[in-house]
Amino acid sequence: HVQLVESGGGSVQAGGSLRLSCAVSGSTGSSSLCMGWFRQVPGKDREGVAAVDLEGTTTYADNVKGRFTVSKDNAKNTLYLEMNTLEPEDTAMYYCAAFLGRCGGTSASKLNTHTYTYWGQGTQVTVS
Repeated sequence: HVQLVESGGGSVQAGGSLRLSCAVSGSTGSSSLCMGWFRQVPGKDREGVAAVDLEGTTTYADNVKGRFTVSKDNAKNTLYLEMNTLEPEDTAMYYCAAFLGRCGGTSASKLNTHTYTYWGQGTQVTVS
Protein backbone atom coordinates (compact mmCIF):
# COMPACT_ATOMS: atom_id res chain seq x y z
CA HIS A 1 0.00 0.00 0.00
CA VAL A 2 1.13 3.55 -0.76
CA GLN A 3 0.31 6.73 1.14
CA LEU A 4 0.57 10.16 -0.45
CA VAL A 5 0.56 13.44 1.45
CA GLU A 6 0.55 16.77 -0.38
CA SER A 7 1.79 20.07 1.00
CA GLY A 8 2.76 23.52 -0.22
CA GLY A 9 -0.58 24.92 -1.28
CA GLY A 10 -1.69 28.42 -0.35
CA SER A 11 -2.84 31.78 -1.63
CA VAL A 12 -0.79 33.78 -4.10
CA GLN A 13 -1.28 36.73 -6.41
CA ALA A 14 -1.46 36.30 -10.14
CA GLY A 15 2.01 36.02 -11.62
CA GLY A 16 3.38 34.45 -8.47
CA SER A 17 4.84 31.01 -7.79
CA LEU A 18 4.25 28.03 -5.54
CA ARG A 19 5.89 24.65 -5.14
CA LEU A 20 3.79 21.67 -4.18
CA SER A 21 5.27 18.56 -2.62
CA CYS A 22 3.90 15.04 -2.33
CA ALA A 23 5.54 12.73 0.19
CA VAL A 24 5.39 9.01 -0.57
CA SER A 25 5.35 6.39 2.16
CA GLY A 26 4.34 2.78 2.54
CA SER A 27 5.45 -0.44 0.94
CA THR A 28 6.85 1.10 -2.26
CA GLY A 29 9.15 4.02 -2.91
CA SER A 30 8.63 6.64 -5.57
CA SER A 31 11.20 5.04 -7.87
CA SER A 32 8.67 2.31 -8.68
CA LEU A 33 5.76 4.66 -9.20
CA CYS A 34 4.27 6.46 -12.13
CA MET A 35 3.17 9.72 -10.50
CA GLY A 36 1.03 12.66 -11.46
CA TRP A 37 -0.57 15.88 -10.35
CA PHE A 38 -4.25 16.57 -10.88
CA ARG A 39 -6.51 19.44 -9.96
CA GLN A 40 -10.20 19.95 -9.42
CA VAL A 41 -12.56 22.83 -8.89
CA PRO A 42 -16.04 22.36 -7.48
CA GLY A 43 -18.51 21.20 -10.09
CA LYS A 44 -15.89 20.12 -12.59
CA ASP A 45 -14.08 16.89 -13.33
CA ARG A 46 -10.62 16.30 -11.97
CA GLU A 47 -8.08 17.13 -14.68
CA GLY A 48 -4.54 16.00 -15.24
CA VAL A 49 -1.85 18.64 -14.87
CA ALA A 50 1.47 16.82 -15.13
CA ALA A 51 2.97 13.37 -14.82
CA VAL A 52 6.39 11.78 -14.51
CA ASP A 53 7.13 8.15 -15.28
CA LEU A 54 9.74 5.72 -13.97
CA GLU A 55 12.49 7.02 -16.25
CA GLY A 56 11.73 10.64 -15.44
CA THR A 57 9.94 11.45 -18.67
CA THR A 58 7.45 14.24 -18.06
CA THR A 59 4.06 15.04 -19.56
CA TYR A 60 2.07 18.26 -19.21
CA ALA A 61 -1.40 19.49 -19.94
CA ASP A 62 -1.37 22.14 -22.65
CA ASN A 63 -2.62 24.86 -20.33
CA VAL A 64 0.37 24.55 -17.97
CA LYS A 65 3.20 23.89 -20.42
CA GLY A 66 6.02 26.36 -19.96
CA ARG A 67 4.72 27.43 -16.54
CA PHE A 68 4.71 24.24 -14.45
CA THR A 69 7.52 21.76 -13.87
CA VAL A 70 7.04 18.30 -12.40
CA SER A 71 9.92 16.39 -10.85
CA LYS A 72 10.52 13.40 -8.64
CA ASP A 73 13.29 12.96 -6.06
CA ASN A 74 13.49 9.22 -5.48
CA ALA A 75 16.07 9.63 -2.72
CA LYS A 76 13.51 11.64 -0.77
CA ASN A 77 10.46 9.74 -2.03
CA THR A 78 8.90 13.03 -2.97
CA LEU A 79 7.09 14.38 -6.02
CA TYR A 80 7.15 18.11 -6.74
CA LEU A 81 5.20 20.55 -8.85
CA GLU A 82 6.86 23.91 -9.39
CA MET A 83 4.21 26.39 -10.53
CA ASN A 84 5.22 29.72 -12.00
CA THR A 85 3.33 32.61 -13.59
CA LEU A 86 0.20 31.48 -11.81
CA GLU A 87 -3.16 32.60 -13.14
CA PRO A 88 -6.56 32.81 -11.41
CA GLU A 89 -7.62 29.89 -13.61
CA ASP A 90 -5.06 27.74 -11.77
CA THR A 91 -7.12 28.01 -8.59
CA ALA A 92 -8.10 24.48 -7.57
CA MET A 93 -7.53 21.64 -5.16
CA TYR A 94 -4.36 19.90 -6.30
CA TYR A 95 -3.99 16.15 -5.85
CA CYS A 96 -1.00 13.85 -6.06
CA ALA A 97 -1.57 10.42 -7.59
CA ALA A 98 0.46 7.27 -8.10
CA PHE A 99 0.39 3.98 -9.95
CA LEU A 100 2.69 1.06 -9.22
CA GLY A 101 4.56 0.46 -12.45
CA ARG A 102 4.98 2.28 -15.72
CA CYS A 103 2.66 5.03 -16.82
CA GLY A 104 0.48 4.37 -19.85
CA GLY A 105 2.00 4.81 -23.26
CA THR A 106 0.19 7.96 -24.31
CA SER A 107 0.10 11.47 -22.91
CA ALA A 108 -3.64 11.16 -22.56
CA SER A 109 -3.33 8.05 -20.40
CA LYS A 110 -0.65 9.64 -18.21
CA LEU A 111 -3.03 12.50 -17.46
CA ASN A 112 -6.10 10.32 -16.98
CA THR A 113 -7.44 9.76 -13.48
CA HIS A 114 -8.24 6.12 -14.31
CA THR A 115 -4.54 5.34 -14.69
CA TYR A 116 -3.84 5.95 -11.02
CA THR A 117 -4.51 3.79 -7.98
CA TYR A 118 -3.36 5.89 -5.06
CA TRP A 119 -4.41 9.44 -4.23
CA GLY A 120 -3.51 12.05 -1.68
CA GLN A 121 -5.97 14.21 0.20
CA GLY A 122 -5.24 17.36 -1.78
CA THR A 123 -3.82 20.81 -1.12
CA GLN A 124 -5.63 24.03 -2.03
CA VAL A 125 -4.11 26.58 -4.38
CA THR A 126 -5.80 29.96 -4.68
CA VAL A 127 -4.62 32.59 -7.17
CA SER A 128 -6.15 36.06 -7.06
